[in-house]
Amino acid sequence: MMDLLQIFLNESFWVASLRIATPLIFGVIGALLCERAGVLNLGIEGIFVVGAMVGWMAVWQGASLWMGVAAAAGAGALFGLLHAILTVPLGLSQHVSGLGITLFATSAASFLYRTLLPDVTSPPRITPFQPMDVPVLSDIPFLGPVVFQQTALTWLALVMVGVVWWVMERTPLGVAIKAVGDNPEAVNAQGLSVYGLRIGAVTAGSALMALGGAFLTMSAFDAFFFGMVNGRGWISIALVIFASWRPGKALLGALLFGMFDALQVRLQTEAGAVVPPQVFLMAPYILSIVALVIVARRAEYPRALLKPWFRGQR
Repeated sequence: MMDLLQIFLNESFWVASLRIATPLIFGVIGALLCERAGVLNLGIEGIFVVGAMVGWMAVWQGASLWMGVAAAAGAGALFGLLHAILTVPLGLSQHVSGLGITLFATSAASFLYRTLLPDVTSPPRITPFQPMDVPVLSDIPFLGPVVFQQTALTWLALVMVGVVWWVMERTPLGVAIKAVGDNPEAVNAQGLSVYGLRIGAVTAGSALMALGGAFLTMSAFDAFFFGMVNGRGWISIALVIFASWRPGKALLGALLFGMFDALQVRLQTEAGAVVPPQVFLMAPYILSIVALVIVARRAEYPRALLKPWFRGQR
């Protein structure tokens, strides 16, 4: 018990928790935006992969880090636009289209990687975003190292939570997006474009998802390798339900998963010789499933989620 308490009181534990949570924050906010508009985006795992690869490749080819971030977001937006066209005006199955996008985006990333680097046995390294040191704020006990010595992409993720909350709760656009996810016929009756709102939300949400992948190659690591996404997209989908489609709770869910993951690494060090390491690797996912089961029973789903809408059809 004392060892566990020491872990929770250690600044490095919370620094790692926030760092691990960052790609999930991007992913869950992006997925939330899509689902609030009534569209489930199961292409998130592939969009993570293509965002990670495109952002890293752009920097390795000579672009700046922020240009790499923009390239990753643009790649994610393109795949999101494709998913939106297939599911919104064409009304195809959101499950099938999303899984197809995941396969397509992952394969496209592999093809681009093999084409541009045909003879490379190990991925080239780039200079990633470095932890920032904010004068005065970084010197605040405990809070300073945890929050104000993270990389710029972690700050961007936290800012995007606030931006999405403000848009959804304080602007007419946010009201329209939520309405189109609940009652698209009423939105159409007001003279607004159901197709335009849904396509725009899915495209923007997918760009945010791709930033989660970009964080992995441009902040957490300095190279791209297949398998690095490791199911983070699927965890983000689950966290949207845990958050009941609310940005604040989405941030909390991502931080909880990051905390669980950081905790299992330290527990492996403490008890790895006694308990098989696979038990600790499973722990964050098991705890997330338990939390999801508890919360999901009371969650209020967007009423038009997964339901196609066609103009003129009742």
